Amino acid sequence: MAIAPPVHTEEHARSWYTATASRTTDYPTLTDQVAADVCIIGGGFSGVATALALGEKGYDVVVLEANKIAWGATGRSGGQLIRGLGESPERYRRYIGREGVDAINRMGFESVERVRSIVSKYRIQCDLQMGYLDAALKPVHMKALADEQVWLEEQGYPRMVRLLESAELRDVIGSRQYIGGLVDEGSGHLHPMNLCLGEAEAAEQYGVQFYERSRVTAVNKTNTNGKHQIITDRGSVNARMVVFCGNAYLNDLEPQLSGRVLPAGSYIIATEPLSESVRDELLPGNHAVCDHNALLHYFRLSSDGRLLFGGRCNYTGRDPKSISQSLIPRMRKIFPQLNQVAIDYEWGGWIGISANRIPQIGRLNLTTYYAQGYSGHGVNATHMAAQLIAEAIDGQLSRFDVFDRIHHRPFPGGKYLRSPMLATGMLWYRLKDLLP
Repeated sequence: MAIAPPVHTEEHARSWYTATASRTTDYPTLTDQVAADVCIIGGGFSGVATALALGEKGYDVVVLEANKIAWGATGRSGGQLIRGLGESPERYRRYIGREGVDAINRMGFESVERVRSIVSKYRIQCDLQMGYLDAALKPVHMKALADEQVWLEEQGYPRMVRLLESAELRDVIGSRQYIGGLVDEGSGHLHPMNLCLGEAEAAEQYGVQFYERSRVTAVNKTNTNGKHQIITDRGSVNARMVVFCGNAYLNDLEPQLSGRVLPAGSYIIATEPLSESVRDELLPGNHAVCDHNALLHYFRLSSDGRLLFGGRCNYTGRDPKSISQSLIPRMRKIFPQLNQVAIDYEWGGWIGISANRIPQIGRLNLTTYYAQGYSGHGVNATHMAAQLIAEAIDGQLSRFDVFDRIHHRPFPGGKYLRSPMLATGMLWYRLKDLLP
């Protein structure tokens, strides 16, 4: 088994994604003063996809990344491309109206199509594979999935969904842990780092400038020219617009935003390559899988035949002593066939959690935008956020304003107490998961 370094270093996590990355970026460090229409802070999916969307519209864009492109949650995620943008927007109807609720639901479907369109348009090699199983562990899960199937049909969801009982699951997953599930052929999985790297390469075609190892230390709201001055360790950017895309790694750069998102740890292991017969036994249709627990586990096959298995979402702010030792027991419970299989990679990182589990897409003022708090739906939701911000900067505010009208309160407890308070609260959900 590979020995993992500390979860966060200046270089990429020592993951299977890094080992199979399509290219190694070597963008310069910002050491001068440059100007742009838009400066984007953060080089993950949110930042890179926004840069690409703005580049397509003809804007002059600079992206500043503190470490490397796709260094954070983007390059560490489960790589699951799942329709929807988080919790149902129905609870916000009084703020956004029936039209707003319907718009967010449609955007939840569109978000996946947006990723598929980018992959196709720019011919990005990121192992995109459609097919997803939401797996039920108990009857209450099956009831929820049956209701979801009805809702999807009512919404006119354009892809095939199938509700499977236990006896039918064998065609999708070789595990006795589940009593059924909902198969969605409109969701799937991919290599997230290669998608982001491919999008950065596409954005360069439109003149987008990327700077790595260029940590932003301050953002002056406006200077004498009416522009923002974004200051890094060794340089600065003057820009008409700023977009904050740091998410869980924003730290204290913009307190109005950092207080609204909680960094939570999520972790993954990758097995050694499995034989074709074992792969066909585990996941014969090559679907991505999530269980339906609140504190869920997720898994899928990689392009070279490994099982990538993730979960153990950690709200305490402390990484496990051993990622493998914390995940292997659950993996083997689901797939006893893997009892003797070696683990070649283990890694983790932070995802940004919103208190209401819906993405935070908005602006602090007329020239300062942000996107964060995807709460586990980052692969697709980031691309929807990017599209909405690009539309808004280009003067098309109708869809962006739907999200901007949703109020996001800061987590209680401040910087030091919010994590332990939420970790304590999540014990309730853990207990619910354990109930039949």
